[in-house]
Amino acid sequence: MQMRSESSAAGDCPCGSATAYTRCCGPLHAGANAMDACALMRSRYAAYVLGLSDYLLVTWHATTRPVSIEIDAGTRWLGLQVRCFTTIHPGRAQVEFVARFRNRGGRATRLHELSDFVCEHGRWCYVSGQYL
Repeated sequence: MQMRSESSAAGDCPCGSATAYTRCCGPLHAGANAMDACALMRSRYAAYVLGLSDYLLVTWHATTRPVSIEIDAGTRWLGLQVRCFTTIHPGRAQVEFVARFRNRGGRATRLHELSDFVCEHGRWCYVSGQYL
């Protein structure tokens, strides 16, 4: 997978964890399993920042995965706030988050979502989300 910005590889992770990308989302983007749904959600946000559409597709559950995903290179991602992480039962979890971004036209937007995740065969997958 090609990263849009090589500068993130050496610096803090785009997910906002204040951890180096190489120790945070980088290994997940390279194929490691996320330890929980929250880690997967953060890595998916970082994938949007870095333009990793293949990663987004592979971490999307097969029953709800789109055929393709196009990431607008003109979008500037401004930050991620995880509001709540809840384990519903083993293998099923929800993450509430707010992602802020500015579109190509300069309009600032907040994406507030409650996302559903499942763990199958040791791998967490994004299933769906509800806008809040």
